[in-house]
Amino acid sequence: MNDKLTVTGKIVSGEKKGAFFTQLDWVRDQCQEKLGFRPFPGTLNLEIDAAKIPHVEALLNKSGIELVPPDPSFCVGHVYPVSIMGVSGAIVAPAEDVRVHGKNIIELIAPACLKDAMDADDGDEIMLVAEY
Repeated sequence: MNDKLTVTGKIVSGEKKGAFFTQLDWVRDQCQEKLGFRPFPGTLNLEIDAAKIPHVEALLNKSGIELVPPDPSFCVGHVYPVSIMGVSGAIVAPAEDVRVHGKNIIELIAPACLKDAMDADDGDEIMLVAEY
């Protein structure tokens, strides 16, 4: 039986590094193959309450879907399918040694600009749902 994780958080600005990652050919191709979409260039950062961190960590401790780079100098990333206010997307979990955010920040990808799709901006609260 699948467990469902519902998380509400606040949209925050990021490090502006997600666009580089989401535009790599191998990332775009593997997202299309494994998630069914090519990601919009960039990630949406969601700041979550400290009380939800253990629940998100439990999800991230599951195997997830691997994004395997053709160049071994890049790290393997993991993605976890989620629904973000009704839009299909995924949590992106980079390897710990290249993670730029604290555990209270979740990076999200989707086939479209999430802010535009939800008519949202920094500071707005949104909800995501993951089944695992």
